[in-house]
Amino acid sequence: MSLSDIKQRMDALVKELNQHNYNYYVLAQPSISDFEFDQKLKELADLETQYPDLQDSDSPTQKVGGDITKEFQTVKHRWPMLSLGNTYSEQDLRDFDERIRKAIGNDFQYVCELKFDGLSMSLTYENGKLARAVTRGDGTRGDDVTSNIKTINRIPKNLRSTGFPESFEIRGEVFMHRAAFDRLNNDRIEKGEVPYANPRNFAAGTVKLQDSGEVAKRPLDCFLYFLYTDKPLFKTHWESLQAVADWGFHVCEHNKLCASIDDAIAFIHYWGENRFNLSYDIDGIVLKVNNYAQQHELGFTAKSPRWAISYKYKAEEVETVLQNVSYQVGRTGAVTPVANLKPVLLAGTTVKRATLHNANEIERLGLHVGDSVFVEKGGEIIPKVISVNTLKRTPNAEKVIYPTVCPECGSNLLRKEGEAVHYCPNDEGCPPQIVGKIQHFISRKAMNIDGLGDETIEALYRKGLVEHISDLYTLYEKADELNQMERFGQKSISNMLDGIERSKQMPFEKVLFGLGIRYVGETVARKVAAYFKNIDSLINASYDELISVDEIGGRIAESLIDYFEEPRHLEQIEKLRLAGLQFVAEERELALASDKLSGKTFVISGVFEDLSRDELANIIESNGGKILSSISGKLNYLVAGDNMGPSKLEKATKLNIPIISDKDLLNMLA
Repeated sequence: MSLSDIKQRMDALVKELNQHNYNYYVLAQPSISDFEFDQKLKELADLETQYPDLQDSDSPTQKVGGDITKEFQTVKHRWPMLSLGNTYSEQDLRDFDERIRKAIGNDFQYVCELKFDGLSMSLTYENGKLARAVTRGDGTRGDDVTSNIKTINRIPKNLRSTGFPESFEIRGEVFMHRAAFDRLNNDRIEKGEVPYANPRNFAAGTVKLQDSGEVAKRPLDCFLYFLYTDKPLFKTHWESLQAVADWGFHVCEHNKLCASIDDAIAFIHYWGENRFNLSYDIDGIVLKVNNYAQQHELGFTAKSPRWAISYKYKAEEVETVLQNVSYQVGRTGAVTPVANLKPVLLAGTTVKRATLHNANEIERLGLHVGDSVFVEKGGEIIPKVISVNTLKRTPNAEKVIYPTVCPECGSNLLRKEGEAVHYCPNDEGCPPQIVGKIQHFISRKAMNIDGLGDETIEALYRKGLVEHISDLYTLYEKADELNQMERFGQKSISNMLDGIERSKQMPFEKVLFGLGIRYVGETVARKVAAYFKNIDSLINASYDELISVDEIGGRIAESLIDYFEEPRHLEQIEKLRLAGLQFVAEERELALASDKLSGKTFVISGVFEDLSRDELANIIESNGGKILSSISGKLNYLVAGDNMGPSKLEKATKLNIPIISDKDLLNMLA
């Protein structure tokens, strides 16, 4: 591969993994298994090791967790919430053990703990009272969810024992037992609401609800597993676990003190076989060096402790029967095949459906109706068919043939050269696409319309009240029809119409993203809006003009041109314009602040206490400076914060590039 191809692959991995991090940590809606994520992250880390010059400052290898939601107050962690290095290999565990022996000798123990599949939480206690509960967030700052966490019965609000310090922090995992998950999820299904994928998602979604009264109705639990204090109270982690249990905290009874790596691996094997007998989900085992002095000696990497590692269980695999294949149409028209299976117990839950991804996967598997297939639950989240037991195939079994027409509207399917996915081109007449596009338009990252949800859009479509995005802005004319709809009270109708009216003030980049143009994500929409300034310039832009925009390649340019060549799309844009939506980018006053940084280039890396990286970038650009994505000889300054990647620091030092703080930057403008 050429350097250009390698850079393209690294950029694609950064973009994809950052999105998966956002889906997992912020939205609590993972779209990929842990194993697949870890494999992609490893591929990226290996490439960055081989080609450090090509490393992106926004790489997830330099981060912990995801972004911060905007619904809660953001709080800085006193002790960063680092993630653990993880592996699926026993040999990696033995290598980890060998590295520790080389560093501190042979006299040490491991504490082995179950790795709970929940939401990480940090609790602060002052004088025996729960003062604050904060999510992991990005590892440095998290969301203050204290009012919600106080509804969890297992978390003491006031400590009744003695011996605890005046102030301390304790870390743990909030989770939901499977029985509670099944009961609550069945309630959602009966109400016609979208069910959660697994207990972890349900727990995370519950913790981030705005109404703590609603949180209290959902039974959550919490295991606590690590204590932080200003002055050391105990010599070992095991002692601290016994103590916090005496103070009243819920500590897992299955923790074990192990004298050797062999004992630890035996513990891993035991729970690999018995984990589904638990009432809650675990996805691995955590090994921690027991002695605190030895932990201190081993230290930390940029994002994880050197004295701990997690072993993650590979997905469980079962055999069942493929009854038939159905096809789902998404908002972009992508047609995804789904395997409908004879129900089978897998990883503690009953599986009836599994993804088949695309036509290539069906062809690779060589599927026939009635086949015995092997199914795994990747990372305990998404079931998928991985292979076929052809020895059990019946002689006259019918081969599964991917359709040539849309299963929803009958349009001929298209498949672009070099792509694996088939698309239905009838975006204005195919029901799932219509509903999906409107649901995308109202979503938080697009127009963020309060009072409207996915179920409401489906109900409005079934009633014939909305068929296009523009129809949302005529709903105030249909009050009689709205009042007749089931579950539509006067207050909910008023909130919905108010939210639609407020959305008219959303900036051009949000409107552009909300249109749902294929390949035009949030970042692309922002860059395109900033470059072309208004919708008319964008509509009339040529292919060459489009690809001249940073991050806009040929595929995106062609998609934009195809979209604006369709008269129905132009008609919708005109209706939205007449409704009062913003199709002109706001000019940033910041751009003319000064020219003090004119001709200077900057890379921003790490976490900053007073300003976000976006704010620092705005300050630099507003004073004439330019932001670069990677360190090279052309760079003038590296603006460094906490937890900056060591490879960046090393490279900047080798190239004699000045390394400055955020305060140094502000002093340059004084």
